[in-house]
Amino acid sequence: MVKLEHTEESLNSTFQALADPTRRKILMQLVSGEATVLQLAEPFQMSLPGISKHIKVLEKAGLIERGKSAQYRPCRIKTEALEEANLWLQQYKKLWEERFDRLDQYLMDLQQTKGKE
Repeated sequence: MVKLEHTEESLNSTFQALADPTRRKILMQLVSGEATVLQLAEPFQMSLPGISKHIKVLEKAGLIERGKSAQYRPCRIKTEALEEANLWLQQYKKLWEERFDRLDQYLMDLQQTKGKE
């Protein structure tokens, strides 16, 4: 596994891009493969310039890239920025898992104490 180094700026950019539901839906569309701006715009009641702005935010955050084949410029998802965000979140997942494990143990101890009464 390649260790990804993230900066606060790249994480901010990633989470800012992911904060918008339209951009998250665009990413979900791209999970199944490349798509043009027109294809990405289909599910939304939004102008092409509006969708293009969302695509530019995703591109700037490093979440998608656009191909360069003549006039056909399909968008495709890039995973590096998502992997960096996931690694950052994993440290908090471990923290919460440890806290839940302690809570589970506390509740089991409490039940055993009540059972002895």
